[in-house]
Amino acid sequence: MQLIRNRPGQHFANAGERAIVTIGNFDGVHLGHQELIRCCKTRANKGESVAVVTFEPLPLAFFNAQNAPPRLSTVYQKLGLFERQGVDQVWMMRFDAELAGLSALDFVRAVLVDGLSARTVVVGADFRFGHKREGDLAMLHRLGEEFGFDVETVSAVFAGETRISSTAIRVALAAGDLKRARTLLGRPYRMEGHVVRGEQLGRELGYPTANLRIRARPQAIQGIFAVFVREQRVPDRETMIGHWRPAVASLGWRPTVGGQEPLLEVHVFDFDNQMYGRRLEVEFVAKLRDESHFENIEQLVAQMRRDEQEARAILASMTMPDG
Repeated sequence: MQLIRNRPGQHFANAGERAIVTIGNFDGVHLGHQELIRCCKTRANKGESVAVVTFEPLPLAFFNAQNAPPRLSTVYQKLGLFERQGVDQVWMMRFDAELAGLSALDFVRAVLVDGLSARTVVVGADFRFGHKREGDLAMLHRLGEEFGFDVETVSAVFAGETRISSTAIRVALAAGDLKRARTLLGRPYRMEGHVVRGEQLGRELGYPTANLRIRARPQAIQGIFAVFVREQRVPDRETMIGHWRPAVASLGWRPTVGGQEPLLEVHVFDFDNQMYGRRLEVEFVAKLRDESHFENIEQLVAQMRRDEQEARAILASMTMPDG
């Protein structure tokens, strides 16, 4: 898969090829997003690329960073999900004042025509584009006729009576309903990151943890969870955790010990190797409880033992992830 970080007017290296293009934020690359990509793939002829145009930061974060919704996927995760969906090219556009100020006409001309040589543009039924969202589907169809590309509209995807959307997934995660989130995503909810040095408190208490600093704020979920964890493979480097392992994880601010930033702490059962610098992937299986403040360390440790026992029981009945 080819990744291009671009601004309007710049071209892909193989801009002479025609492309089947879809556009959006794709936060989470959920089942609705996957349907857009599937439609692109079914319409691509031999020699045509399936291309995704997406934005970083997400427009909502650019316009209102203090009240932006939690991210469902990091940039790294999103790219991996695109690749697994069979996308050929990703045009990751920096969303800034220049891009936000582009008129709908200029966006189409710079991105879809000059940049991607689009033959077909696949979008959702609620697609809007251009400065202050002035462009709608009717305008996109008119511009397609003018510039020589087709427009395909994909209807919303539903799970039962729920329209699948990033917002619906955030609601499920905030409620601790990981089963519901999994249904809407089309896969388990996962987080990933590099292991950083902590204060070694967990090791002193008999619960050594791998600490993953969380850069995105706010988080889509918080609390104590039963999880599976594995180390992501890196070329020419052996993994310390070569397969999925059961674990218990805490995601939050650690109020009992005066935490100053959000942290994902993972205690891998029956495993005590230090993993600083390693990149871990954490699959959330079940929420055990909300994060709590305890009066002293003894109460905290007693609760950690109960959390471990509950997580072990839940995960013992689960099938290990297969991918």
